[in-house]
Amino acid sequence: MNSRAIARVTPAPPRSTPRPAPRTAPRPPRPELRLVTGTPAPRARRGAAALRNRRAPFVLLVVGMLVATTLGLLILNTAIAVDSLKATRLKADNAERAQQVQQLQQQVVNASTPAEVARAAVAAGLVPAGPAAYLVLQPDGSSVVRGTGEPAGSVADTEGGD
Repeated sequence: MNSRAIARVTPAPPRSTPRPAPRTAPRPPRPELRLVTGTPAPRARRGAAALRNRRAPFVLLVVGMLVATTLGLLILNTAIAVDSLKATRLKADNAERAQQVQQLQQQVVNASTPAEVARAAVAAGLVPAGPAAYLVLQPDGSSVVRGTGEPAGSVADTEGGD
């Protein structure tokens, strides 16, 4: 084998020296913690409490607005329901009145026929008229009677004459 082959087979020496292990100094023991009453809270806690105190009005405002909105919607919904009931009742009353108007119109149509008018006249005590006479005015202002007028008979005469 030549020198190149040997160099490849043998491992290369480390290039850097290993670091020495760090010296560990003995640590002092941790102090014993205990709760002492009657001392003020640390500043960090005061800041958190102050932050909570600053948030409280905003939270109350948001909750108040939600409650007010909910109550407003409830009142509005109730008012709409009441108006809807009134509208339904008015529509029913309107339909009833329209039916009454239609019945009254039908009564007027039935009462205006010639036979019904004649029957109502007889019931009221009226008698049929006899032949009529006409008064004609002349150009000079005088008048002339044309035809012969006869007085109408009494109710007893017309009922007996039928």
